[in-house]
Amino acid sequence: MLTADSRNEILAELAHSETNRMACIEALKIAQRENGWVSDGQLREVADLLEMTPDEVDGVATFYNLIRRRPVGRHVILLCASVSCWVMGYAILRARVKQTLGIEPGQTTADGRFTILENQCLGACDHAPVLMINDDLYRDVDPEQLGDILAKYA
Repeated sequence: MLTADSRNEILAELAHSETNRMACIEALKIAQRENGWVSDGQLREVADLLEMTPDEVDGVATFYNLIRRRPVGRHVILLCASVSCWVMGYAILRARVKQTLGIEPGQTTADGRFTILENQCLGACDHAPVLMINDDLYRDVDPEQLGDILAKYA
C-alpha cells in the first residue's frame, strides 16, 4: 500500500502533467521508492490515482525496465549488456559479479543485500563496461574494482 506521502507526491506530479497518463512512470517510480519494487496493491492504487486501469499501468511498468514488479534486494545492481559493454569486457565483469556475490542475474543474495539484474543499456556507451547500483552509475569498470565498489553498500 502507498504511504500518504507517496500518494501526495503522486498527486503533486499529476498537477504538473498535461494528462494523467503522462504521470504514470513518475508515479510508478514514487511507488517503487517505498520498498524497491511495485506490488500489485501499489499498482492498483497508482491506477486509481491516475484514473487508469491496473492493466494499463502494469503495461507501462513491465515495459519500462527500471520499474520492478517483484521483490529485490536492498541494493539493485544493473549490469549493462549493451553491445558496447560486451565489446569492452561485460562477460568478465558479469562473471566477477556472479562469483563475488554467489548468485546469478535475476537472483538476490541470501541476506537480501543485493539483486543482480541485466539491463540492455545504461546510456554510457563511451565509458563501457558500466554498472549501476541503485542510482549510482559506475563507468569504465575494471572487474578488480568490484570489491571496493560493493563495499560502499555494506
